[in-house]
Amino acid sequence: MGFLDRSRIIAEPGWNRWLIPPAALAIHFSIGQAYSWSVFKTPLEDSLDISGTASALPFQIGILVLGLSAAFGGTLVERKGPRWAMFVALVAFSSGFLIAALGVATSSYWLVVLGYGGIGGVGLGIGYIAPVSTLMKWFPDRPGMATGTAIMGFGGGALIASPWSTEMLKAFGSDTSGIAQAFLVHGLAYAAFMSLGVVLIRVPPEGWRPAGWTPRDDAGNKLVTTANVSAKNAVKTPQFWLLWVVLCMNVTAGIGILEKAAPMIQDFFQDTDSPVSATAATGFVALLSLANMAGRFVWSSVSDVVGRKNIYRVYLGVGALLYLTIMLEKDSSTVLFVVSTMVILSFYGGGFSTAPAYLKDLFGTYQVGAIHGRLLTAWSVAGVAGPLIVDSIADAAHEDGHTGPGLYSFSFSLMMGLLVIGFIANELVRPVNPKFHEPESASSKESATPEEDPDPIPAERR
Repeated sequence: MGFLDRSRIIAEPGWNRWLIPPAALAIHFSIGQAYSWSVFKTPLEDSLDISGTASALPFQIGILVLGLSAAFGGTLVERKGPRWAMFVALVAFSSGFLIAALGVATSSYWLVVLGYGGIGGVGLGIGYIAPVSTLMKWFPDRPGMATGTAIMGFGGGALIASPWSTEMLKAFGSDTSGIAQAFLVHGLAYAAFMSLGVVLIRVPPEGWRPAGWTPRDDAGNKLVTTANVSAKNAVKTPQFWLLWVVLCMNVTAGIGILEKAAPMIQDFFQDTDSPVSATAATGFVALLSLANMAGRFVWSSVSDVVGRKNIYRVYLGVGALLYLTIMLEKDSSTVLFVVSTMVILSFYGGGFSTAPAYLKDLFGTYQVGAIHGRLLTAWSVAGVAGPLIVDSIADAAHEDGHTGPGLYSFSFSLMMGLLVIGFIANELVRPVNPKFHEPESASSKESATPEEDPDPIPAERR
């Protein structure tokens, strides 16, 4: 396993740091397939005779396990290094598809849940956090842009996976045999693509800094610190839990749309003069993925200029107003619905890519990867809550005889309320109390061993 050891990936002098974002993108573009799950919902419902709520469960479990594996594996990822983490993500994510393929082929619904959601979810979680702290170490001068570049791939994964999956279902068929073949191809293809990231990834040598850059406080943003907080202490601060609420509310409000995107737009306009076809609905999923991807890069880069707190004010405040607009306009305009949901999804994606930089501002770089992993438990909760709210309310409304926008009116009202809660939580964020800061000697110490340091970061990666 020497190839995976962190000592094998310390960059040589002159290594081009711009090779790191492509390595991260190879992982994130692959695991971002999760956002195209809605393409498989209707075929799974028809072939396995399950409800809309049941067809969402593999996706929900995947996001739940993503957050849990990121939280529990965050410190291990920091210790073992990004190449080891990327390899683990490759094996788990690809194996999840292969097991799900077997489950569909044998009409075993719970095997699909176990494969895609359980095992594949581990790949999602470990793969998601694997490159984040590495990117911030290579780009301390532009942390928002750096994390946005990589995490953009997770949002944009469905831009490729959605039409690709649709074409495979057309070629193989949308019965159990066809879905199983599509899952099999996914598993093998993503294993090959993710291996590129495993090979390319490097960590900077000890003490490396970009030419001409030195750490400094940002006088225009009182939340930025040059102090460091350990992962163990970070979860004791109110700032961590306020950000947890912010992320959870923002994700819940976006993921409910994303998980049910294809059937949602068809339901919304089915009683109008311009109903949306299945092909157009697939295009809508691709547009949302494009917005999700673009938002992760654009908004996180903007946050380097305007500050993280201000950009989250936009995500949460404007997002709530857009939900209100959709509720008031109902099915009067397909264009307005598409544009509004695209902007909401750009905020959803931006919230993810800005979070690591927000954590860096508050807690420093010492164990930011492990802190980020713990924060992603908010995604676990939201990954269950968002689809459950939208699917269960839509199923209940359908049973009561509602159609069109009536299937989603109540759930959209809830989403708007959640964004308001997130907005308030963001307003309450203040600088971290110095009592939680690591002593300078502890956070900069290079000689600590795992036995001496209860939550260590390898010396070469500090």
